[in-house]
Amino acid sequence: MELKDKTVLFLGSSVTYGSAAGGVSFADLMGETCRLRCVKQAVSGTTLADINERSYVARLKAIGVSVRPDLMICQLSTNDAAPSKGVDLRDTEAAIRFILEYAETVFRCPVVFFTGTFYENEKYETMIDLLYSLQAEYRFSILDLFHDAEMRAVSAEDYARYMKDPIHPTLDGYREWWTPRFISFCEALAEP
Repeated sequence: MELKDKTVLFLGSSVTYGSAAGGVSFADLMGETCRLRCVKQAVSGTTLADINERSYVARLKAIGVSVRPDLMICQLSTNDAAPSKGVDLRDTEAAIRFILEYAETVFRCPVVFFTGTFYENEKYETMIDLLYSLQAEYRFSILDLFHDAEMRAVSAEDYARYMKDPIHPTLDGYREWWTPRFISFCEALAEP
């Protein structure tokens, strides 16, 4: 997919926001590098599951038809897997289904769900499995950074520079590690 001059909606939480990089993430860097219109709907600490007015679902409904994206990139939120949030996996699944159906019927655009890079969390791995199972019902792409061999092959020295903690990339992490992978993945997508 040619990204130049496209409008891309980025939906997510702290990773999409860039909380460990001064509010700059792969979304902003893709916007600059690819000269795309970046609509970043990212709020730290939020869940896919529609458990409050800041959830992905609530924010997507609030956007309504004011944005006409050519592509939507959605973060598989680690917050849904956090024990402190107590989110039921069925609520996460319902939210993912809602987002996919909303994008298809309202935006009529392709969707990419992306995962974070590897970190120890069984529930998050189950959520990734859920994404793959939903591909049998819905047409969407998965940028699986969690299982990506190249992403996992980064040196310990680079990893320490790229990640503030196991979930949040630094600005160098976004610039040198994540953004090139996002761009190559999206450019390889078939035109809708």
